[in-house]
Amino acid sequence: EQNEGTIDLSRLFRVMGARWKVVATLVLSCTLVALVLAFVLPKEYESTTLVQTRSTGNSSAGNVAMAALGLGGGSSVTMNYIELMKARTVLEPIIDDMDFEDEKKPDAKAFAKKYLDIKNTKGTNLIEVSARGKTPEEAQMISQAVVDNFLLMQTDMNQQTQSLLVKFLDKRIAESKQESETAEQKLADFSKEHKIYNPGEQVNMAIHQMQAFDDALAGIEVQKKSLQAELDTADAKLSEQKLKSKIYNVSDNGIIQGLRAQIVAKQVELVGLEQRYTEKHPSVQQAKEELQQLQTSLNGEVAASVDSNSVTLNSTQAELLKKYTLAAVNLAVAEAGEKKLQEQRAEKEGEIGQLPDDVLEYARLSRDVNIKGEVYLNLVKQSEQHKIQAAMDSMDIQVVDPADLPDIERPVAPRKKLITAIGFLMGCILACGYGLVLYKGKQ
Repeated sequence: EQNEGTIDLSRLFRVMGARWKVVATLVLSCTLVALVLAFVLPKEYESTTLVQTRSTGNSSAGNVAMAALGLGGGSSVTMNYIELMKARTVLEPIIDDMDFEDEKKPDAKAFAKKYLDIKNTKGTNLIEVSARGKTPEEAQMISQAVVDNFLLMQTDMNQQTQSLLVKFLDKRIAESKQESETAEQKLADFSKEHKIYNPGEQVNMAIHQMQAFDDALAGIEVQKKSLQAELDTADAKLSEQKLKSKIYNVSDNGIIQGLRAQIVAKQVELVGLEQRYTEKHPSVQQAKEELQQLQTSLNGEVAASVDSNSVTLNSTQAELLKKYTLAAVNLAVAEAGEKKLQEQRAEKEGEIGQLPDDVLEYARLSRDVNIKGEVYLNLVKQSEQHKIQAAMDSMDIQVVDPADLPDIERPVAPRKKLITAIGFLMGCILACGYGLVLYKGKQ
């Protein structure tokens, strides 16, 4: 039984040698069929476009925080761009422009699978868009059109987001302008009624002492309005994608609560230092640096908390959720800081409460005018910055190498040598099978 299950190779080769013409015919036929097929199959050409990505503006805030924690925010943006290049908005115009003869037009997913190879060089921000076509011109057209259409889509998306943000800011600018004009009118009316136009040295000293509180509160007011605009923008985008139910509560995070308390305490400490020293004093500069470090740590912790709870979302949705949560947390910090500073200012006002009532009222109205005027001017500046950023954000993809025109004598497919070798191999397998049948029949 063991002998029957064993093949004698020398005998097998003798059997095949006796029928060498049939064996040779099988091998030669398969090789010739493969060779003919290699020449019959339509030629394909490949064109490549190399682009470089970069993160800019407000859109990269979450990625900066992720990068600070070593979470690879930049790589996430690159992979997100690769997936967006396969979107219907990018590919459908290309499909509509192509002639598929008698073939049915593919959808975007099938088109990307058949005609495109989009990949990222690991560890870099480079994206290589390789496209295949029946002619060199078609391959070049597809590769270039993918990048061009993606840039158009990206520009449109950025402009929509920035336009929405500017719209919310413009609304708050109009409100701040009205408040500033009202405060100026109240001061003018009070001065005219009480004949107070130039307060004395005592009032000037009191105003100077309160200036640090006024400046800090004006800065927080601008920050609140700006954050509220960002919150409204993210909220509108999340509502479009019906992700409101996906908002995660990070206020219970102990680390975030601790950082919020430290930021508020540092803001109060900074105001105290600014009352005694100039802006360039080392103590003031150090306090500002520590406040910035705390804010960066808070942003990073919020980004990490959101990422740990949004693994089921795609990168675009997760980024929207991150923007919403960052804005909400920073708005809560600003409100807490404002409350604390107002308490400190109230205590300071109590210390100078011995001044005449009319003079105190004049000082209060004067500070109110300064604060509201500062808020209005800073909001206008931010609105202009966002308009400039809208133009810059459309350039976060740069073409390094445009699509090349392949050599018509050097198609990438069909690979004639490989197909012929496969045919030869298939012929050898068939010949061996034929030999085994003869070998078994003579046992």
